[in-house]
Amino acid sequence: MSHIYLYALLGVALFVLGLNALLVHRHLLKKILALNVMCSGVFLTLVALAVRHPQQPADPVPHAMVITGIVVTVSATALALRLMLRVFQATGKSELVDHLTESHRDRSP
Repeated sequence: MSHIYLYALLGVALFVLGLNALLVHRHLLKKILALNVMCSGVFLTLVALAVRHPQQPADPVPHAMVITGIVVTVSATALALRLMLRVFQATGKSELVDHLTESHRDRSP
């Protein structure tokens, strides 16, 4: 196995790890961090797959996509952190409340 596939598999593993954390944790900061881990996995996979042949130069398009993705990720993270602060100021909690689950709990004896 070449190092290119190793990096690509590591990127997929990071994405799956971030997806698991995104689905498991209720705390908003952990969800934001999980999204960043998922983005890092996608970036690593894109950079790893940019090299198709070791003797030829890497394709610059995936690298440009990664740079653009980093800028978008930083902006989205800043927006998500700001929204998390607003949720905390409004509710006093930094977790999302599932109203459907709580309404079922209230009805059950």
